[in-house]
Amino acid sequence: MGRKVTVATCALNQWALDFEGNLQRILKSIEIAKSRGARYRLGPELEICGYGCWDHFYESDTLLHSLQVLAALLESPVTQDIICDVGMPVMHRNVRYNCRVIFLNRRILLIRPKMALANEGNYRELRWFTPWSRSRQTEEYFLPRMLQDLTGQETVPFGDAVLATPDTCIGSEICEELWTPHSPHVDMGLDGVEIITNASGSHHVLRKAHARVDLVTMATSKNGGIYLLANQKGCDGDRLYYDGCAMIAMNGSVFAQGAQFSLDDVEVLTATLDLEDVRSYRAEISSRNLAASRVSPYPRVKVDFALSCCEDLLQPVSEPLEWKYHSPEEEISLGPACWLWDFLRRSQQAGFFLPLSGGVDSAATACLVYSMCRQVCEAVKSGNQDVLADVRAIVNQISYTPQDPRDLCGRILTTCYMASENSSQETCSRARELAQQIGSHHMSLNIDPAVKAVIGIFSLVTGKSPVFAVHGGSSRENLALQNVQARIRMVLAYLFAQLSLWSRGIRGGLLVLGSANVDESLLGYLTKYDCSSADINPIGGISKTDLRAFVRFCTEHFQLPALQGILSAPATAELEPLTDGQVSQTDEDDMGMTYAELSVFGRLRKIAKTGPYSMFCRLLNMWKDICTPSQVADKVKRFFSKYSMNRHKMTTLTPAYHAENYSPDDNRFDLRPFLYNTHWPWQFRCIEKQVLRLESGEQDLDGVD
Repeated sequence: MGRKVTVATCALNQWALDFEGNLQRILKSIEIAKSRGARYRLGPELEICGYGCWDHFYESDTLLHSLQVLAALLESPVTQDIICDVGMPVMHRNVRYNCRVIFLNRRILLIRPKMALANEGNYRELRWFTPWSRSRQTEEYFLPRMLQDLTGQETVPFGDAVLATPDTCIGSEICEELWTPHSPHVDMGLDGVEIITNASGSHHVLRKAHARVDLVTMATSKNGGIYLLANQKGCDGDRLYYDGCAMIAMNGSVFAQGAQFSLDDVEVLTATLDLEDVRSYRAEISSRNLAASRVSPYPRVKVDFALSCCEDLLQPVSEPLEWKYHSPEEEISLGPACWLWDFLRRSQQAGFFLPLSGGVDSAATACLVYSMCRQVCEAVKSGNQDVLADVRAIVNQISYTPQDPRDLCGRILTTCYMASENSSQETCSRARELAQQIGSHHMSLNIDPAVKAVIGIFSLVTGKSPVFAVHGGSSRENLALQNVQARIRMVLAYLFAQLSLWSRGIRGGLLVLGSANVDESLLGYLTKYDCSSADINPIGGISKTDLRAFVRFCTEHFQLPALQGILSAPATAELEPLTDGQVSQTDEDDMGMTYAELSVFGRLRKIAKTGPYSMFCRLLNMWKDICTPSQVADKVKRFFSKYSMNRHKMTTLTPAYHAENYSPDDNRFDLRPFLYNTHWPWQFRCIEKQVLRLESGEQDLDGVD
């Protein structure tokens, strides 16, 4: 009897509600898996309709079209003689479940509903689905007529069961279930299940890949067994980027690693593994075997189809490998760039428009577009016909083949320096140099005539003319004069995005890119409806600290010396008058705190879930060597006052790539009010009482009376 099995898992760039495209990508992955000798193919979570359908899951259309795609898969000759495991929503007894549908040769073997739903951070699965709560139990699911006619089955098993083939036993987990304290793979493994599959819809966050790999390797090192992880890849319609990392592991080692970021819509991993390695590994773990002898058995669905061949003695097996991780700088250069590519090709626009200020944030955004161009050229060079077809559609030239990233960047990125009387010559030069080095189509313009015209209208109506603080104006006048410059830049950005290609005789419009980082958004250090207002923002979920590290990375890896001057200059909005031709305004002075401090505040507020008082208590210890208690109190109060005062800006924040778990994105991730009592009287009084106690020598942080 054979004992070597070849299994396949994949990462697919599915798109919400793109049933036609999703079907073709699923079929292509099955075809590749079969061509490599695989007898089992696993795909990502909800791959038929796309993971990010959100409230479309409520619609009967989504269920109907998913069933139609399933019927097309069952009918296709491509799916013959391989066990196919696909993801889709299924309605059972008027309850909607997130399911795996496992089928073989036109017959559905099992529908396995998800038992632990992701419902935190970016996820709201409990809004649309119900978890299957009956462990190790199944029911009969009555197939819709369109499937009955195809399969010849009236009912199929629905619930928590495993597949028993003549040579092994296979069990399913779905995404979140791997992350739960008591994952199904534990009891399945104890019950003799040798192959565990996990279909995921897991998004990218900086530095997250380690956790995913550790979970999979730990699952198989404690209990033995083979583990397949499939994942969605790419942007399927919103702020998240799903970062692949499909993998196959056995007994604590990885045997196949998928790309975390790539422009390939279909990636298939296969491995040939020896089931005897699982059995011998498990044989000597006596604690596991003792637990296994007591475990409650899973219902088994018998499948008359072996994963191994009878004569496999000479068949080579896969070798373990060392997982290669990207540095955070590499993750930034690849993830948001792939996300931008999906947005560009799927929105059918002709490129991007970026207001380039000569500062770190807009420079980092420009570098991401340049990184995208590099990846596109590499993909075309390696023979990716889909990427080539997409590029030709974007630039509207059927014979164009991108080879040089600078040339491609010149066709799809327009950068614009928008000067005012408060702009310095240095920032103008830095923007121009960077544009030359990445190859973008660059222009410079002066916004002063428009600013004067708008202020002129105000003066005409009111008879009053506001002036800057340095010229004797009030803080209200000073802020209004800064904001009008910022907002005019937004108006001009959209005008040029719509018409600059037209003026050059080129077809199409441009997507406006925003470039406010996560720390500025957190504090609200941006003007509502200024250049931070755009179509999409690739750096909106990245901290200033990480962005500076990324720009340093680009200086070296992309050979862009212009970035050195940008990095060494102080961050400034350049909205107040210059002093002797020099910038007198800096971001950190304006904010009253450093970007490094902002990152700390952001993580404590969101990830550690601290309010003003508990943040103060945490920082007393963290900053005890650099701040007195009253200095810590001042910093915390300043942060919460400004954060709450500006929280309303989050309601209009440009959709941004999600890369950081302290993102203040109001849309789905960070659900908090936007009208606050910005004085925080009770909370700040608690802090002040503790400061008095500490400074008078009393040490009691447990409570406040």
